Amino acid sequence: MEGIQHRTVQVNGINMHVAEKGQGPVVLFLHGFPELWYSWRHQILALSQKGYRCVAPDLRGFGDTDAPSSVDSYSGFHIVGDLVALIQSLQVEKVLLVAHDWGALIGWYLCMFRPDLVKAYVCLSVPFVPRHPTVPTVDFMRHLYGDDYYICRFQEEGIMEAEMARVGSEYVMKNFLTTRKTGPPIFPKGEHGTVFLPDMKEALPSWLTQQDLAYYVSKFEKTGFTGGLNYYRNMNNNWELLAPWSGAKIKVPAKFITGELDVVYTSLGIKDYIECGGFKETVPNLEEVIIQQGVGHFNNQEASHDITNHIYDFITKF
Repeated sequence: MEGIQHRTVQVNGINMHVAEKGQGPVVLFLHGFPELWYSWRHQILALSQKGYRCVAPDLRGFGDTDAPSSVDSYSGFHIVGDLVALIQSLQVEKVLLVAHDWGALIGWYLCMFRPDLVKAYVCLSVPFVPRHPTVPTVDFMRHLYGDDYYICRFQEEGIMEAEMARVGSEYVMKNFLTTRKTGPPIFPKGEHGTVFLPDMKEALPSWLTQQDLAYYVSKFEKTGFTGGLNYYRNMNNNWELLAPWSGAKIKVPAKFITGELDVVYTSLGIKDYIECGGFKETVPNLEEVIIQQGVGHFNNQEASHDITNHIYDFITKF
C-alpha cells in the first residue's frame, strides 16, 4: 500500500508485526476486534504525508503477530507490556497515541500505567470508564444484559470459535464491519452469524471494498479469532489486576471521537456518562468530544477522512 513498510519486532517475549510509514513524530495506532493494522490504512497514508511517522502493529493474537496459546497471556498487563517494548524499540521518548475499540481500552491502560510515554491520546469509540469497586466487569455486564450479551457469549473457550467457523471468516468479518445495529450486541444462542446485522446486505458499503474485506479474511482464516476473543476472556482478570488503580484519573491530554450509531456509545449508559460530565471527571485533560452523525462503530474506516482531520488537528498541538 503505497510505500508502507512491514517488519517484525521482538517485544515482551513475542514477535510483533508492525506496519510503518513516514518520518517525524511517532503516531502509534492500536486496532480493535476483529481488526488488524490495516484498519488504519487511510490514516497511515494521509498522516505520513503530513510529517509523521505512522506505526501500526498487529496486536498480540492478531494477524502476523504471535498468538500465545494460553488465555492468561492476554491480560491488559501483557498487551501494554508489548506496547512499552515497541515504543522503546522506536527509540523515542513519547508517542502520539491513536486507538479504537479494544485498542482504545488498551490505550487507556497505557496512559494510566505509563503516562510518561504518551504525549496525547486520540481515542475512538471506547471511553475510559472507572473500575467498578465491587463487581467484576463481565459479571456486571451479565447483570445488565443477560447471558446472551456478546461479551458473555465470548467467555467460554471454543464455543464462539466453533460458531464463527460454521459461518466462515468472510461472513464474520462482513457482519461485524458493516453492522448498523445500535445498542447492546446480543448473540442469541443458535442464531450465530445473524446477530449484529440479521438483514446483512450483499453489497458492501462504499467505504469497504472487496479487496479490503479479502485482506481481513485472508489473515483471520490463517489465525482464527481465538487471539482476539481472549482479550474478552481476560476482562474479569483485568478487573482484579486493576485494583491498585481504583479511582485513578487519566491525566494525558485526550480527544474522544465516536459515531452516534456506535454500539458502545449506545450501550451501558455511555452516552449519559460522556454528556453528563463523568468522562471529563475521570479524564480531566479531555479537551474535546466529537459525535459523528450517521456514523457507526468502525469510524476510522467509515469516516476515514473526517477521522484523519480530527487526529491531525489535535496532534499538531503537541
